[in-house]
Amino acid sequence: MIKNKWFRQVHRWTAVVFVASVVLVSVAIATHPEPAAWIYLSPLLPLAVLALTGAVLFLQPYLGRARLRGA
Repeated sequence: MIKNKWFRQVHRWTAVVFVASVVLVSVAIATHPEPAAWIYLSPLLPLAVLALTGAVLFLQPYLGRARLRGA
């Protein structure tokens, strides 16, 4: 149960960071004619964390059922 809460907290805060980074990238693109390449890539790290934690949260009910059945 503690892991579930931890994954949810990480997922929520990473979502906040991801949304903020997308907004900042959009502002950078709008204000600068050619921003640096790393600016375009900056939301990818939080997106990867979101994908991993989201997959864990999605699979938790299925893994819990398998443990209860003894598989």
